[in-house]
Amino acid sequence: MSFSSVPTAAGTLTRLAFARVKAAGVKPEPLLLQAGVTLRQINDRDARIDVRNQIRFIDLAASVLEDEHLGFHLSQTADLRELGMLYYVAASARTLGEAFRRLARYASMVNESLALQLREGKDISIVFNHIGVARHLDRHQIEFSLTVAIRLCRHLIQRHLAPARVAIAHQGDRAKSKLASFFGSEIEFNARVDEIIFDSAVRDMPVLSADPYLHDLLIAYAEEAMARRSKKRGTLESQVHNAVAPLLPHGRTGVDEVARQLGMSRRTFSRRLASEGLTFTELIKTLREDLARKYLSDAELPISKIAWLLGYQEVSAFTHAFKRWTGKTPREARAEPVFPERGQPEVKASRVDSLQKA
Repeated sequence: MSFSSVPTAAGTLTRLAFARVKAAGVKPEPLLLQAGVTLRQINDRDARIDVRNQIRFIDLAASVLEDEHLGFHLSQTADLRELGMLYYVAASARTLGEAFRRLARYASMVNESLALQLREGKDISIVFNHIGVARHLDRHQIEFSLTVAIRLCRHLIQRHLAPARVAIAHQGDRAKSKLASFFGSEIEFNARVDEIIFDSAVRDMPVLSADPYLHDLLIAYAEEAMARRSKKRGTLESQVHNAVAPLLPHGRTGVDEVARQLGMSRRTFSRRLASEGLTFTELIKTLREDLARKYLSDAELPISKIAWLLGYQEVSAFTHAFKRWTGKTPREARAEPVFPERGQPEVKASRVDSLQKA
């Protein structure tokens, strides 16, 4: 396999989840079918797997395995060399700061749905931005990516490095102790962005496997591969969803505020929406419906808190809206054994039985 055809992180994570499902004695084929992933893609390490299909498969696998931290658990056993070019570029860097800069530049070679942004100042932080996919749909992949990033840092310097703080954009109160124990630092859930923050002193920590000659050679390969790849921009729909999701609990979801978050004037924003056949009201509605379904799958999350997270001041307002979307109340939907995502076919009880252990 050439350096320019390294496997995607999405493909790696899907294959790890597939193996975990098989090891648990669960038939994975029905899950693959429902997620839109083929066995050929699983067996061919060079085959690309659409990140939306990966997210759907991981969610299905986590549900069947009853593992709400599947992405985090899979990250513990993943071979860091599965990162391909990205691993070797970082492992040959002189310092951790230099490795961070390489990770930020070349991360899209491994997973086109994630763009890493490096912020250097009083602290040094790595921000994980979603491209072309709505962040609110993703939980397991981001926990996998954050954990693998920490593992990689520790591997490079052969020390138990703990970040100063970790920010995660999704809900996760119950995951706090488990993830905090691994990270060795405070975790802020429901944050605006997914971010790992380090003390600036880590910038100069030496990478023990540094090889300047190999590093220069790999950089040349990486730059050549980057030049051949088309730049992928997120759809306006996913950009709006990613901007609005953290604003919902605070009720700051007006057109002017969202346009500002996206770096546009209101006029430009309205023109872009119209050109793509979108309406701001419909985008807010679909986002709330998607998030409601996600939150309701967490049996320990009170409906009153879900209403607040979605920007409703009263539970009754959320209940009326949800019934308008689905024909069911939130409590009725939560009581169902399997509650499908918006736009996905409902999984009947007989289908659920077919997914269980043989």
